[in-house]
Amino acid sequence: MKYQTQKIALAYMGTALGLFAIQVLMGLIIGWIYVQPNFLSELLPFNIGRMLHTNALIVWLILGFFGAAYFLIPEESEREIHSPFLAYLQLAILVVGTLGAVVTYTFNLFEGNILLGKDGREFLEQPLWVKGGIVVAALIFLFNVSMTVLKGRKTAITNILLLGLWGLALLFLFAFYNPGNLALDKQYWWYVVHLWVEGVWELIMAAILAYLMLKLTGVDREVVEKWLYVIVALSLFSGILGTGHHYYWIGTPGYWQWIGSIFSSLEVIPFFAMMAFAFVMVWKGRRDHPNKAALLWSLGCATLAFFGAGVWGFLHTLHGVNFYTHGTQITAAHGHLAFFGAYVSLNLAIMSYAFPMLRGRDPYNQVLNMASFWLMSGGMVFMTFTLTFAGTVQTHLQRVMGMSYMEVQDQVWIFYVMRFGSGVAVVLGAGLFIYALAMPRREVVARAVAAE
Repeated sequence: MKYQTQKIALAYMGTALGLFAIQVLMGLIIGWIYVQPNFLSELLPFNIGRMLHTNALIVWLILGFFGAAYFLIPEESEREIHSPFLAYLQLAILVVGTLGAVVTYTFNLFEGNILLGKDGREFLEQPLWVKGGIVVAALIFLFNVSMTVLKGRKTAITNILLLGLWGLALLFLFAFYNPGNLALDKQYWWYVVHLWVEGVWELIMAAILAYLMLKLTGVDREVVEKWLYVIVALSLFSGILGTGHHYYWIGTPGYWQWIGSIFSSLEVIPFFAMMAFAFVMVWKGRRDHPNKAALLWSLGCATLAFFGAGVWGFLHTLHGVNFYTHGTQITAAHGHLAFFGAYVSLNLAIMSYAFPMLRGRDPYNQVLNMASFWLMSGGMVFMTFTLTFAGTVQTHLQRVMGMSYMEVQDQVWIFYVMRFGSGVAVVLGAGLFIYALAMPRREVVARAVAAE
């Protein structure tokens, strides 16, 4: 580790891992509710549990992105972070806002209060004061990292990363606009949700993955940057108008069915390019880097993102298919593998690379880390298949045969049992990963044993 301010990343990544643990545990609980619907029905209703699950996911991923930025920008810019104080202030604001949101959701506080109560929009349920805090924290972050980059060396990685992070912050402003017209509300709501995960987050993903390939493979920067620019161009070209696949059935004009279908079909290309990029870099580099776990997570990220976001997204993105499948368990299958492949694995990859250096444990025992990869990835792939089969049966019985929703749920119950089993594997893998990174340094343990 060359720069002292890179240690800021440790606080962000540690907080992110704490929320990651909460997210997967909550996912396991609501997975069991699908099997036993009355489980915790009064103490923790399903809608509250789902809010905690999805919001924890979004917040910990963003904290991971911030941590990755604070880790790699000093190296890329060849200078220390502009203001460590602002970085820690930003983290404190985000932690307070997260805790406030969790308490508000769990105990259903201030119901109906426009400032203090939860919002009713999916993924954007945060109370207004929390949203305001997020904007303040984002402005602090953007000022801090932008000043660092502007005063230091400029690279394609920092340029693309900043573009993605600025886009993330600016698009979140649509979360404050909540029109009374439901069709209009959904149109702007997707500006946040879609243009994040299928737009600017892809830029952040490409930049962090390029940094990892640069460090892990030893390939020339010029080669990495050429790939990076191609992937970013493909992502923006397909992702922006690809928003149209959410507009099919919300009351927007019919031409969105054609625009959405065409450009959404093209969204598989940047994810294929990202997968090809990762494997070609490893093949060209032929470098035996000691951190095998970080390399495994990086390749797993590119591969699972291609299948989850690319292939499974393509399966039901054409409007003729989506007419039957939207809102079924097929959507859940796509969402789980896409998020895990593209963004969860990316964060775990950069953490696997950064943590040994940040904690002075480089190299370190990576067996547990790699075992956690196979546990989590295997569990998530199995979960995706069970949800895909459940969604296929659900689509036929409910949307084609006309059976009622609850009748169909009885028919797909066995798939929910299998999904819960795969969720257990994911939680065990997550616990193993956190232990592998957080376990004390060997020399510290040795000193403690010697003292006894």
